[in-house]
Amino acid sequence: MAVSAGTPISLVNAVYGTLVERAALGRKRLGRPLSLTEKILINHLADPANQEMERGRSYADFRPDRVAMQDATAQMALLQFMTAGLPETLVPSTVHCDHLIMAKTGARIDMGVAIDTNKEVYDFLRSVSAKFGIGFWGPGSGIIHQVVLEHYAFPGGMMIGTDSHTPNAGGLGMVAIGVGGADAVDVMTGFPFNVRWPKVIGIKLTGTLSGWSSPKDVILEVARVLTVEGGTGAIVEYFGDGADSISATGKATICNMGAEIGATCSVFSYDQHMAKYLQATGRADIAAAADKVASELRPDDGAQYDQLIEIDLNSLKPLINGPHSPDRAHKVGAGVGDAARENSWPLEVSAALIGSCTNSSYEDITRAASVARQAAARGLRAKTELLISPGSEQIRATIERDGLMADLEAIGATVLANACGPCIGQWERHADVTAKPNSIVNSFNRNFPKRNDGSANTLSFVTSPDTVIAIALSGRLDFDPTVDTITAPDGTEVLLSAPVGEVLPANGYDPGVDTFTQPPADGSKITVAVSPTSDRLQLLEPFTAWDGSDYIDLPVLMKAKGKCTTDHISAAGKWLTYRGHLENISGNLFIGAINAFNGATGEGKDITDGGTRLYPEIAKRYSQTGISWCAIGDQNYGEGSSREHAAMEPRFRGGVVIFARSFARIHETNLKKQGLVPLTFSDPATYELIGEDDRISVMGLPPVPDKPITCRITKADGSTVDFEAKHTFSPEQVEWFKAGSALNIVRAKVASQK
Repeated sequence: MAVSAGTPISLVNAVYGTLVERAALGRKRLGRPLSLTEKILINHLADPANQEMERGRSYADFRPDRVAMQDATAQMALLQFMTAGLPETLVPSTVHCDHLIMAKTGARIDMGVAIDTNKEVYDFLRSVSAKFGIGFWGPGSGIIHQVVLEHYAFPGGMMIGTDSHTPNAGGLGMVAIGVGGADAVDVMTGFPFNVRWPKVIGIKLTGTLSGWSSPKDVILEVARVLTVEGGTGAIVEYFGDGADSISATGKATICNMGAEIGATCSVFSYDQHMAKYLQATGRADIAAAADKVASELRPDDGAQYDQLIEIDLNSLKPLINGPHSPDRAHKVGAGVGDAARENSWPLEVSAALIGSCTNSSYEDITRAASVARQAAARGLRAKTELLISPGSEQIRATIERDGLMADLEAIGATVLANACGPCIGQWERHADVTAKPNSIVNSFNRNFPKRNDGSANTLSFVTSPDTVIAIALSGRLDFDPTVDTITAPDGTEVLLSAPVGEVLPANGYDPGVDTFTQPPADGSKITVAVSPTSDRLQLLEPFTAWDGSDYIDLPVLMKAKGKCTTDHISAAGKWLTYRGHLENISGNLFIGAINAFNGATGEGKDITDGGTRLYPEIAKRYSQTGISWCAIGDQNYGEGSSREHAAMEPRFRGGVVIFARSFARIHETNLKKQGLVPLTFSDPATYELIGEDDRISVMGLPPVPDKPITCRITKADGSTVDFEAKHTFSPEQVEWFKAGSALNIVRAKVASQK
């Protein structure tokens, strides 16, 4: 299905054409008013008349309106799609080149290096997109989520994207869910998107943001309240007068970071802020269509929520969260200062960064620039490295035209490429900075160790762009711009005035350089070549089907202690190079995991000879000798990115079962998609019973929906400990396991329809 650089009004009208009728059906079937979340979900059900809709239990089949993929995850997703046997995608889809650009010098040089270095990958993505009817946004276009917001998101729509921050589109009232590539392949091949019906967490916002408080502080407060697990299995729905006071891009910031509380996604109701943003970005026809069904793009009076949180925006103060976890909240100034002194975090800031998919809108930049102008007028400059990442080419061109880029450069800022860069580890810093503990502040979304520059010494703190600028000017982590002053060159003390932003550019957006390539009407004659000697791209072989036997006496390859995110399981940074080559990227398997037996990072005991090796080496040795194995996770295992490599690598190297105290939603689904069995301990204390030399058996396979599985630990002395483990397999997902992967099911279905 060929796509254009924007959502056609015909697609929007088709969605709105069934919305009123299906919302009424939902009210009748459920016997109560509906939340906005439920209206959108019911309108996108494959079978709205018969689908079970029990929150937190029913598995449902949905028909999303669109699929979006960023370049790092698109490689594996499209390598999988190529094996399906279809001539083109059956749902509008796009690829966005934003992850593979290293931040080092500045936009122009960094972009040139990226285009050179990644030519093979970009050529592959461009050609495979052309062949299968996929829109291609080339390098320099901007960050996927900002581009989607500018061109594709619309109120009441539903999309999936192969990036955990896909929920950014909730800022325009869209249910937008981050998934792994296998889910994307399902949808692109015309099959439903299957996911457990989510719970709904309601967040009622009252009052109005003012002063130094910003939309970023709303989600930092929500993260404080709910923690990194509190949103798991739920969609977060914001409503109330306070919600209607926030701009569309401010709403997007809040929805974006909903990924950091584990939420399936987040969504705001349609309002005039969304209408104005749609009009400003050339989509007045969509705003007009939304106006006609506006009452159904908001929750019904009396809508029911599984949990309700109220936040008064009038009393919300600026926050700064970190390091190591996005829910570790502090008040700006004394709050973070006291914590820093208690934990020996450096108070001198080594770098300050603005941008990423979370905070790179026109409004964000104007607020930051308003602070910069004050500083420049008094002779102040940033006392630390200050880096700016525009969210898209449209944002870059507009802020350059309007003088905002010059305002930031006047205080010492360097403008980077329109890409993710330092937010995802694509940041090359001097070794003398990262060789010792150092603190950075940024307006990004995630701050796990090594996340930004690959160094465990870097302590990352997340806050608003306004606060980032203020801290950059002071040079100190504990600076509070609401009360603290900065000494100007003339010796006077400067108290910065609160930032002032412009929601939309008065002179409209400047689209900048056109970086979109529309696929040809017929791509059948296009050849997608993957060299057999390439170290960056590798064609996929199907995983083998389950042999019908229980898993007996599996060795424990890895037992993780504490936080084990997808960054720990499959690191980013330099490893982004191999995102299209399953064998090569498996060289990073578990290298960030903390060994629960001895506290070492990325290494453990090899049962074949008792030696100590890196986990990827052990996994490779086990795979080569036909040894199946399991791994053990702690709480919220697989938190973070949607990268399915963290599930494909264990499967590729012979892993069959992953145990954990609990799983993050996307990662648990990715594991099932690839044919592994994710199991949670019925008693979390079972985690403590597993020793380094133990073997674990999983009996009674395949999993039976809603029924626990019996497992057994066999100790080195032959003694055994039986325990129970829970799972979330649906009947359809059991078939994924039996077939060896969900993709094997898709491939067979496509073949049967020819």
